[in-house]
Amino acid sequence: MISTPHLLAFIGIIAVGTISPGPDFAMVVRQAAVSGRVAGSATSLGISVGIFGWMVATATGLAALLAASAIAYAVVKGVGALYLLYLGVKALREAARRGEKTVDAPVAAAPRLPVWRAFRQGLLCNVLNPKAAAIYLALVPQFLGDDPGPGLVVLLGAIASGITLVWYVGVSNLVGAFRTFLRRPKVRRVIDAVTGSVLVALGIRVAATARSV
Repeated sequence: MISTPHLLAFIGIIAVGTISPGPDFAMVVRQAAVSGRVAGSATSLGISVGIFGWMVATATGLAALLAASAIAYAVVKGVGALYLLYLGVKALREAARRGEKTVDAPVAAAPRLPVWRAFRQGLLCNVLNPKAAAIYLALVPQFLGDDPGPGLVVLLGAIASGITLVWYVGVSNLVGAFRTFLRRPKVRRVIDAVTGSVLVALGIRVAATARSV
């Protein structure tokens, strides 16, 4: 069983890593701004499920296999990069389209994104990031030990995914609270342009990143 100091250290490390901006953060912000709190929260849930999956993958050795296999790593990296680029380019196209509008009045609400699709986008954004394998492979074994039981894996996985879910749902609700303001064409254009550029940059970064483990 993990000791209290180790558990608190794990919680602190996960919390710091969770609040650090990255693809997941950009995804949740855009979903909440464009489609509302429900879509943002569903995306957050998908991300948290992905985090739990990485915990289990690390404990069972699947993350180590991915990190060690050049082919598997390249496939995940390529698919992940393409997915981020697709989302980024889509957002940039929306920004360009809104740039043609001249009236700065709230636009009609976009069609509500189905909850399942928002969940899927969050899940894919997380699990298709090969750097997550390297991060969890370097971090988690220090807390699991040499022969972790299923209970410890589930406990740490639940803590990591729980912290992730609470943080991103909070971000989603904060962004969603200002949705009326965020629906203005000029503001939406800025949001689409910024998040699109960030996702494209992250996609390029993922594609250019070599294996570190």
